[in-house]
Amino acid sequence: MIQTLIQPLRSYITESLDFIGGMSVLFMQVIRDTFKGRFYFKLLVEQIFQVGYRSFPLIIITAISTGMVMSLQFGLGLEKFGGKLYVPKLVALIVLREMGPVFTSLMLAARMGSGFASEIGSMVVTQQIDAIRALGTSPIKKIVIPRVLACLIVLPMLVAFANVIGNVGGMIIGVSELKLDPEFYYLKILSTVELKDYFSGFMKTFFFALFISVPSCYYGLTVKNGTKEVGIATTKAVVVASILILVGNFFLSKLFWIIERIS
Repeated sequence: MIQTLIQPLRSYITESLDFIGGMSVLFMQVIRDTFKGRFYFKLLVEQIFQVGYRSFPLIIITAISTGMVMSLQFGLGLEKFGGKLYVPKLVALIVLREMGPVFTSLMLAARMGSGFASEIGSMVVTQQIDAIRALGTSPIKKIVIPRVLACLIVLPMLVAFANVIGNVGGMIIGVSELKLDPEFYYLKILSTVELKDYFSGFMKTFFFALFISVPSCYYGLTVKNGTKEVGIATTKAVVVASILILVGNFFLSKLFWIIERIS
């Protein structure tokens, strides 16, 4: 009975340690190879297009829906206490600091995390990775680095758009449902939001980009047992990236809060 309970726990711990070690090694290889040898700029541009342009409609829908729901819920809740006028402030701060970066990153993890893992996993199964090595080229430089850099470049821009669109969605509901004056709503946002609020959310995106791209590439590269494992790797990539974003968001929020207090 005890052995039955210990065996899954041992397997989980072993798999977790393998993941942490493999992720660390891959991340160090990415840092080392990025500044060494040839840089594949064309592949980077292609990945920027895939990550950014193709994800933009999804981000717009997510951001505007989030802003509208938040505005509606805050408005209905605060109206009972005469606090409906605080809706623009609350929506603006929460979108900029938390919901904009987190929801955008989660959507990108779902779309691109699965895409990276399945694409790279399929390349491993069809021995394209081995062919790249046979030609004397590093798979890290040609496969992983363009994807990691594309996420680091694109995610902050997508979050910047999501912040604006989320507040526009909040304003639409504020004007149409809560009967707030549009000029009042706009001025309340400007008077409330400070640069520290924007940068608090914006700086998280660089960490979130790594949380999405590195695990996804890692799980894709570690596919071994045929096409069946590609699906498993894809699922793991999305789950791990989402967990890292949600858990990391707490610690990053705490870190930026401490920095703001000190400064």
